[in-house]
Amino acid sequence: MGPAGRYIRKSLKRRIFWWFVATIFVTVTAVGVTMAFLGHLGGTGWWRDYERVQRYVGSELAESWDDPARRDRKLLEAAQAFDVDVELRAADGALLSATGEPCERPAFRAPVTRGGLLLGEARACFNHRRSVPWGPARTAMVLFIAAGVLSAASGRIARRLARPLDELTEVVKRIGRGDYSARSQLGCHEPDEIGVVSEAVNDMAAKIEKQLSDQKELLAAVSHELRTPLARVRIISELGRDNGPGPKTWDDIDREVVEMDALVGELLASSRVQFEALNLRDVDVRDAASRAIERAGLATDKLLLETRAQTIKVDPTLLARALANLLENARKHAGGAERLSVRDEPGKIVFEVFDRGPGLNGDAGRVFEPFREGSDTRGEGLGLGLALVQRIAQAHRGEAFAHNREGGGAVVGVRLPAA
Repeated sequence: MGPAGRYIRKSLKRRIFWWFVATIFVTVTAVGVTMAFLGHLGGTGWWRDYERVQRYVGSELAESWDDPARRDRKLLEAAQAFDVDVELRAADGALLSATGEPCERPAFRAPVTRGGLLLGEARACFNHRRSVPWGPARTAMVLFIAAGVLSAASGRIARRLARPLDELTEVVKRIGRGDYSARSQLGCHEPDEIGVVSEAVNDMAAKIEKQLSDQKELLAAVSHELRTPLARVRIISELGRDNGPGPKTWDDIDREVVEMDALVGELLASSRVQFEALNLRDVDVRDAASRAIERAGLATDKLLLETRAQTIKVDPTLLARALANLLENARKHAGGAERLSVRDEPGKIVFEVFDRGPGLNGDAGRVFEPFREGSDTRGEGLGLGLALVQRIAQAHRGEAFAHNREGGGAVVGVRLPAA
């Protein structure tokens, strides 16, 4: 591939343009060759009619050749009938008679013969129909104009076809450089395959942007939360080094390790939800709820089962994390859980935690927003637990909910598909 080939292949617009030019050239050449071939096929089409006219004119003039007056009258009648200039020449080329201007480039020739002997030739031309002779210069000019018009049309078509792809390519390049806010505007204007690709690129960019944003926020929050237990572990270890480690020292370290393990668990669970890495299988409802109560350190009478369902199809690790976060949220912000209830709704299984805390302040739905601090989240903290609960519920095609109870307190839970 030479420089010209590399130059053309470098741009889709150039390839389309030159394909149009090549197609036009091949078409014109094929039409010309076909017409030339058909023109040389005697006995068919217009060439056969041309030969008939030649024979007719030749025979008519041969009949009156010896009568100049009659012969000239026939020439004049033919010139008037066909609106052409006609001249008659002898066999040696001498001009015998003419109507109109001399024929420098005859459009029609008819030999006049009698008994196989050439008497002369009749010629017809259209001198009076045009003011400019049709010479090579004019032919070249017309061909140049036609080529220019076809090239301009081909270029416009090529640009029209390549423009959406050029714009889409620029958007993809911006996304590749890290600008995840880049969006293509072709979706609503291009109802074809390009529009479908454009919308897919926009969806991809939006998902990447959201995932990276969530991941950065989660990593920042977890990093911040890990600093507190790590600082306490460092203080405990220093005290133990000075005073000697005792049972309380190890208990304190264990407690901080458990807290850090819970934070790391939330990070891993969030990552699994984010990348839709769910391992769905049938989980025993009673067993899942009992384990959640046991791990939260609550008495078994805190569990109220009001469901007929035996199993639920979920990711067991994520369900355990959601229940643990619901119970931990009640412990941190509402003085502990009053009970964990499991009940049925049409097509749903509902897990909900009841407490007798201060209740919800403001919009109940805002308690599931991640990284929120203050009284709206019912106490101090970043609110990572309930945000993860909502994401786990949505990943299972369910929903999280929260509302205040009559008489005080709140109910926070999830609704998951029963089947």
